[in-house]
Amino acid sequence: PLKAVRMPLWIWGAGHVGRALVDVLAPLPAFDITWVDTGPSRFPARIADGVRAVPATHPALLARHAPVGAAHLILTYSHALDLELCNALLSHDFGFAGLIGSKTKWARFRARLGALGHRPAQIDRITCPIGQKSLGKHPQAIAVGVAAGLLDIHNQKDQSKGRVA
Repeated sequence: PLKAVRMPLWIWGAGHVGRALVDVLAPLPAFDITWVDTGPSRFPARIADGVRAVPATHPALLARHAPVGAAHLILTYSHALDLELCNALLSHDFGFAGLIGSKTKWARFRARLGALGHRPAQIDRITCPIGQKSLGKHPQAIAVGVAAGLLDIHNQKDQSKGRVA
């Protein structure tokens, strides 16, 4: 039988880009969204149905609770927290991890993640920057580009398993 499979997606950060991503992705049946930030005040008053908002004082500690093979989008307000999340995810199995940032930020992160003991091949599993540069830097434009990429990943996995999303 054909069965639609929802990809577990963890969005780390409830700022402008995080909110835009949830607005774009929540209506799609392809994703099971967990949205994490450092406190309840970081989230909007209204959150889309089916999205689990999780306030956590130390978000990186939650990474080990994400399902194996989940997709992750890291876009918090803090470079230090972004790095901590990348480090935590590299110690946990994931299907996709994307980090918002510039090539300069990613170069710094690569060096720091290497100093934390991660091999280059592991670090290369994180995609940075995310989105489609040609669409621009507006939060909704980033969200559209990221959503398209995640849908491609989701649909490729479903096709390889003989499922329809």
